[in-house]
Amino acid sequence: MRIILSILIFISAVFATESNQTNITIKKHKQMIVIISDDYNSSNAKLQRYFLKDSKWQQIGKRIEIKIGKNGMGWGLGLHETPTDATIIKKEGDGKSPIGIFELGYAFGYEQYNANYPYFVMQEHHHCVDDVNSMFYNQIINSNIKIVKDYTSYEAMKFPANYYQYGIVVKHNPDNIPSRGSCIFMHIKSIPTSGCDAMSEDQIKEIISWLDVKSNPILVQAPKNEINKLLKQVK
Repeated sequence: MRIILSILIFISAVFATESNQTNITIKKHKQMIVIISDDYNSSNAKLQRYFLKDSKWQQIGKRIEIKIGKNGMGWGLGLHETPTDATIIKKEGDGKSPIGIFELGYAFGYEQYNANYPYFVMQEHHHCVDDVNSMFYNQIINSNIKIVKDYTSYEAMKFPANYYQYGIVVKHNPDNIPSRGSCIFMHIKSIPTSGCDAMSEDQIKEIISWLDVKSNPILVQAPKNEINKLLKQVK
């Protein structure tokens, strides 16, 4: 992926209200979700969707206000390279959403949903393991299957609250490196999270309905003063 215009032009346009296009070319990915917070410590952010058409990124839908990690953002692991001088690194249990460029995994929820995107129905026995000593760290597993249950800490993917009633897997830390952060999703919630991106039910359902697996959607998120570093790495 090559940036045709300067990074600064992209930043000025990414949430512009007077235009619905930006001129960068990404060959592999045709859908992009951009999330920008004010700074490293903010738990508030803005989300905008884009679709690549005729080598131009076009805004899709309205910019929305969302919640992210209760302690802001830290550099995560994804399709990007972390700057060598980065001091705020995403770690397990830090309450930060990951900074970076990430592929999106399947969508999920508590019941069937009609979507043109891979979708998985979760049950109480589906666990996302956040135990850093487990071989299943940062993986969603079916705990009913006869396995060596080597973890003591996990997130149930279905529980009485509606937080995971609809959600999308963010492929953060795809190599499941211990202690580098686990179980990152986009999901429902109206308050800051432990590291996920959260919004209303209607908003997450709209995103799921919009996603197209053939468009290889990606998520790009960072504080506004770090977006340049990410876009320079877009290939």
